[in-house]
Amino acid sequence: MPANDRVRVERAPAKVNLTLRILGRRSDGYHELESLVVFAGVADELALAPGDDLALEVTGPTAASAGDLADNLVLKAAKGLAARVTGLKAGQFRLTKQLPVAAGLGGGSSDAAAALRLLARANALALDDPRLLDVAAATGADVPVCVDPQPRIMRGIGEVLSAPIRLPRLPAVLVNPRVAVPTREVFGKIGLAKGEQRGIAAADPGDLTTPEALLAYMAANANDLETPAVALQPVIAEVKAALASQDGCRLARMSGSGATCFAVFGTDSEAAAAARALGAARPAWWVAATELGQGPA
Repeated sequence: MPANDRVRVERAPAKVNLTLRILGRRSDGYHELESLVVFAGVADELALAPGDDLALEVTGPTAASAGDLADNLVLKAAKGLAARVTGLKAGQFRLTKQLPVAAGLGGGSSDAAAALRLLARANALALDDPRLLDVAAATGADVPVCVDPQPRIMRGIGEVLSAPIRLPRLPAVLVNPRVAVPTREVFGKIGLAKGEQRGIAAADPGDLTTPEALLAYMAANANDLETPAVALQPVIAEVKAALASQDGCRLARMSGSGATCFAVFGTDSEAAAAARALGAARPAWWVAATELGQGPA
């Protein structure tokens, strides 16, 4: 990407599902869910240099796992918006991949959402422009919640979003054992028939502004994809147990459809110490100390 003072840059933060309930399966085969989603301090980075031709370059520590460029959600989102906005100004994207791929962290979805934010800035579009929101939903189920990355309750197949929720800042550690877990296979393990229901949406979670309230809510609302994901990749249970054994861990859980697990700690120093210990004990794993939560002031 050429040096250019007009280059715009956006972070694409990791999406973490603090809770994830599967409520049923629609007649079209899609699963209805309810999930409290937050965003982490760790992120990919996406830059856009203005130009006549749409292009994408992928670099970074996890670039080799990012797959074929033609299938990248950044390009899918950009092409989708170009089809809806006449004369859309685009250019060359450079994606620096830091997050593991197919990891339950919504990395590809967050990258696509970052592309939409960059294109919105370059074309004076509002983030709530119906054309942009339509493209987000068409690009992937997790893209809409990533467009404005703040804590929210996500429902439906991902397209029904609550207003931003104020949460406490939670010191945390993310761990991925560097195995991919295909989302389709995880959902398939649930075994719901089309049209089958298994739960109903919960009431408003209420005030979650203290760590105690948030952890209690999380304890009462699990990740329903964890058991089927462990059946496909048993190492996930090992990751979760390793996190849970660290000093100061208050809760350990898998995010999304896996294989990344997270643990919440009481302090930054506890999270940092846990990350160091796990990184030393399991050098083949991807380990990151970070923070979760926050939201609107």
